[in-house]
Amino acid sequence: MSAGPAAVGAGPGADGSELVEFIGADKVFGNGFRALDPVDLALARSEITVLVGPSGCGKTTLLRMAAGLTAPSSGRLVRRTDRMSYVFQDPTLLAWRSVQANVELVARLQGVPRAVRRERARAAIEMVGLTGFEKAYPRELSGGMRMRVSLARSVTSEPELLLMDEPFAALDEFNREKMGAELLHLWRLRGLTVLFITHSISEAVRLGHQIAVLGSHPGHLVRVFRSPSPPPAEATAPRDDAALRALRIQISEMLGGARI
Repeated sequence: MSAGPAAVGAGPGADGSELVEFIGADKVFGNGFRALDPVDLALARSEITVLVGPSGCGKTTLLRMAAGLTAPSSGRLVRRTDRMSYVFQDPTLLAWRSVQANVELVARLQGVPRAVRRERARAAIEMVGLTGFEKAYPRELSGGMRMRVSLARSVTSEPELLLMDEPFAALDEFNREKMGAELLHLWRLRGLTVLFITHSISEAVRLGHQIAVLGSHPGHLVRVFRSPSPPPAEATAPRDDAALRALRIQISEMLGGARI
């Protein structure tokens, strides 16, 4: 699903190297509930930033801030694009529309001419490996295939920023890994900047250029790790499995701490 434009500010990183910045951004709701302490976090262009932490630590609140769906109570959000898409945990497909029609939907709502949106949808369907399923309906697809349709739909608006709220959480481990590979494939093709929420530390370490660990009561940023072996630009390039394993263990131990 595509999100609409939000105010774009100037600030540190105004040279364009950072697409999104949270600068002392916090959130206190109208009933006085503090969902999030002040957060300083930057999302570099064409990188995947993963938010990991327990339920109630403010991950979705940060994502909604980035989308412009909720404003910080204090501090600032700086976002240097209004081209973004939002992918939810549920694929949110329309049951009465085919794969082709579901993938075209966002571009259609944006008023993109029919020929252009059909070509964008064709290319997106091919990118996620669903060529041949254009006429199928959601009920005829597996859970993993429905999520591929959702991913394809998200890129037809040609976003710079992709916001993903636990998109693979409902999938089994096999399909979850396949969808992670699909996301990296899209990232390599499009140079997307991605903000990705997960509860899985393994998934966070596998996908992230940087991993932001959050704690709760109230939500707060504990630490941001740069990956010792980030996703490579070439799919076949090797990664340092030992370093990634060590990072996974470090984050697991951190999330077991009393302050988390």
